[in-house]
Amino acid sequence: MYSKKQPISSLKENERVEDIFVVKIKKGLNPYSNGFYFHLLLSDAEGGNIDYKYWGDKSGAVKQLYDSIRPDSVLLVQGRTALFQGSLQISTNPPDAVTVLQPNEFDPAQFIKPAQRDINEMVGEMKAHIDAVQDQGIKRLLEHIFQGSLLDKFSRHPAAIEIHHNWTGGLLEHCLQMISYCLTSKKLFPSLDQDLLVAGCLLHDIGKLEEIEVTTRIKGTKDGMLRGHISIGVEMVSKAMDQLNTQPETRSKLLHIILSHQGHKHYGSPVEPMFPEAAAIYWADESSAKLAELAEFVKFGKKNTEDDFMYNRRQARNIYLH
Repeated sequence: MYSKKQPISSLKENERVEDIFVVKIKKGLNPYSNGFYFHLLLSDAEGGNIDYKYWGDKSGAVKQLYDSIRPDSVLLVQGRTALFQGSLQISTNPPDAVTVLQPNEFDPAQFIKPAQRDINEMVGEMKAHIDAVQDQGIKRLLEHIFQGSLLDKFSRHPAAIEIHHNWTGGLLEHCLQMISYCLTSKKLFPSLDQDLLVAGCLLHDIGKLEEIEVTTRIKGTKDGMLRGHISIGVEMVSKAMDQLNTQPETRSKLLHIILSHQGHKHYGSPVEPMFPEAAAIYWADESSAKLAELAEFVKFGKKNTEDDFMYNRRQARNIYLH
């Protein structure tokens, strides 16, 4: 059984490498003066990526090796790091080699960030919120959806591929954070419907269960790419509502929350929030996601630089690594 030795972020120039990596992108097989080479993008659990080049001879073994590699394959790579056009890459030259590992030769969990909270504890917290729901129609809907294999998948699923809560249990953690934000809003604005807030927080991203899949990395599914988590989520919840004959007003409001939770049409929501609970859920979603992203960036920065500031490309500004 092979184990990951070090994160990509810790690799230095001209360093000997013998470690395992996940293939994120497979590029073409190309000729060069001594034979053929191919180019891959490798990744690890921390979200690090590094270019990789395999330099082979003119034999058919190079093409055979190339054909055996798939996106999501786990490779045992022997090689050396070097700077190329300002970026670090790994190169393999004979007699060093690269080996495609079989599923029984590694633990795929080591390539996904571990849960940041205890999953059983989070499931218990979620069930307590559902138990506290007063509206029996909403309560029946939540109990109907969050059970069995779906609950197990929901409790362990990441919330995103890269941007925020992209770890085991991240989706449930994100939803519970949103509930905390919304319950604070309820204290400040007592007229808010608490049952609608709790249900909306738990259901808003349920389409992520089909939009995202976890193999040796977190990636988008074909259906997720074609339809997106909002339309998938509306379909999933609508089917459950049909089975339970959910009241029309409850149905309309919960589906609107799912449709509008990204806040603006240019962010992917087909409609924008039209009532206070929908707006509260949008802002809770934004707060949870943005703060999680920033906290992870600061954590990454502290591990990888001694500078006081680090530039965040997504935010287009420097972040203070306090």
